[in-house]
Amino acid sequence: MAMFEPGHLHMERHALNKEDFSYNLCIDYEVAQDPKEGIGMSFRVHGTVEDNTLDESFFLAKDLAFDFARHATRIAQKYGLPKNASIGSMHKYYDEMFEDVRHQLDVKPGDPMKPEHLA
Repeated sequence: MAMFEPGHLHMERHALNKEDFSYNLCIDYEVAQDPKEGIGMSFRVHGTVEDNTLDESFFLAKDLAFDFARHATRIAQKYGLPKNASIGSMHKYYDEMFEDVRHQLDVKPGDPMKPEHLA
């Protein structure tokens, strides 16, 4: 199950058997200004993976903000999400979030990336 509204994505998965896994996670995000990177997006991942509570935040510069799913998945994996799992499997909701991030940051096709972010 998942639910999206601008600035917030809620994802919930219930284990089907004892070899399976569960999570109940929210990703909240908003435009933020970083003194070094400039404008970007501040993300907060919070909720539970299995019985482990997590609440972590991260910032991605404007040209990197669309990589949020990889960062959120790595955080969830630190708290028990299996390494072969991804919370990015709910494509419809990530597509909506991707579009909202693009809109909030006013990203246009062809906008440049910082060369140091390509390394």
